Amino acid sequence: SLYSVFTVLFIYFTCISTVQTTDCLHLREQCINAANGCESVWNVVEDACNISVLANRCNAEDTVGCNRIIQVLADEYPEFKNCVCTTDDICSITTLLGKQCGINKDNISMEAKLQWSLSALSKQAYTTNRSCLDVNRECVEDEVCNKQLSLYLKVCSVNKKCNVEGCQAAIRFFYRNMPFEVAQMMIFCDCVQHDESCHRAKELLHGKPCAVTVVPPPSCLNVIHMCEEDELCRKKYTTFWSKCWRHVTKKCYNDEACLETLIKDDMPCSANADCKAAYISNWGTILHMECTCQNLPPVEQPLCELFHHMLHSKSCFN
Repeated sequence: SLYSVFTVLFIYFTCISTVQTTDCLHLREQCINAANGCESVWNVVEDACNISVLANRCNAEDTVGCNRIIQVLADEYPEFKNCVCTTDDICSITTLLGKQCGINKDNISMEAKLQWSLSALSKQAYTTNRSCLDVNRECVEDEVCNKQLSLYLKVCSVNKKCNVEGCQAAIRFFYRNMPFEVAQMMIFCDCVQHDESCHRAKELLHGKPCAVTVVPPPSCLNVIHMCEEDELCRKKYTTFWSKCWRHVTKKCYNDEACLETLIKDDMPCSANADCKAAYISNWGTILHMECTCQNLPPVEQPLCELFHHMLHSKSCFN
């Protein structure tokens, strides 16, 4: 009978939902017990999304912040992708009840950009040579900027064991959706040599030490080679080359033997807005990590120094 069919369908979908719930709750337990940094990201999810009881629909005041940290969780720990949904009007921990839906990053970006449009900082024109202490203070005093900065700093907190991948993802989210003028203001700020307060503020804004400093530091050659093996990083690196170092790309493309023949004076940098945007986009990837050319065989030294100059010299933007 029709009634029997509906009963069977109801039981079938209930079972699917139950399996999904069990899977997601199981993943949460695995995440909390894992020693891979997942717990620190999950703790930020619970805090940002205001989760008091796991099975409850969460009631976050800052749905954009909640959705963005959930996106970090899904990006860094792909097993959660079927458990999160970032298209709800209210925050998407609801999916831990078994609901599945696609992740719509465009919606998150749109919401974040809408929030930024309400920020007084977004109205400021970028000026060079800003003090990082002043920039940090202005961000903390601005409600929108402070919310987004707080979320990023929780993931990159120096008080816990550093989760490099989680911190890098948080940096990408922090800088990706803010107005270009604000991103420039934060990334190109600087400090006089002995101003310790300013240097601390600079480290906070620039993801140090968690996402940037590794002991011992990798060689710049290794950084480039590791980047080329990662799809996200490779795309950003290719864009960075084409937007900032078109002359080098035209002359050598990706031929390391050719690159070894170049010196810094052979490398004019375009330094236009597209180049700056490409440089900012490198932040939160391995390209942003500090690297060295010390202790390399002499034959590898010139190419390494060339890569170091390209990745870390601010001369292009001065």
